[in-house]
Amino acid sequence: MTFKLVGPVLEGELVRLEPLAQHHAAGLAEAAEEDRGSYAYTWVPRADEVGQYIDAQLARAAAGSLAPYAQVSRSSGRVVGTTSYWEPRSWRSADRLDAIEVGFTWLAKSAQGTGINPESKLLLFRHAFDNWGVARVDLKTDARNSRSRAAIEAAGARFEGVLRNWSRSWAPGEEGQLRDSAIYAITEGEWPQCRARLEERLSAIRVRTARS
Repeated sequence: MTFKLVGPVLEGELVRLEPLAQHHAAGLAEAAEEDRGSYAYTWVPRADEVGQYIDAQLARAAAGSLAPYAQVSRSSGRVVGTTSYWEPRSWRSADRLDAIEVGFTWLAKSAQGTGINPESKLLLFRHAFDNWGVARVDLKTDARNSRSRAAIEAAGARFEGVLRNWSRSWAPGEEGQLRDSAIYAITEGEWPQCRARLEERLSAIRVRTARS
């Protein structure tokens, strides 16, 4: 039996992660066009590209390399972004998942700083470690993307280094060029502390929201 990457619905208090489908297209198109100022290094489709974007992600899913999600705000019911499990690796046994990446993440401007991102990470990490039994979860971003790197570090991942010319650049004007990628990871031994840190952050966000 070979491990098959299938992402189930994952639900928290702030966000519900639904397997990405074409019925999310209208919501993603609206989310992507709210304010594109924070997308300098991230692959975020324009409104008229969302259908093709979803098709591309579903093709990766069919090939077994990706489990893409729509991020849905529970308070509003709006689709506010995407995220994914990516690049599953099984080294010790074909039926056992050893490592997975969390990536292809972006959020509408109005959803940034609301707690949706850390809760999404908590849901994804928890399922990977507690249900799939992975040894590590990794995350990577353009080495120049200070906003993304800060968010990854705040989620509890440890910086492991920069891999030069590692992947395609998504920066405007750099079509066909390669980027340096900053690599972060959480190992199974680090997961309990990371989980506690994320839960503490979410608790503080709930308190702050209740007071406002």
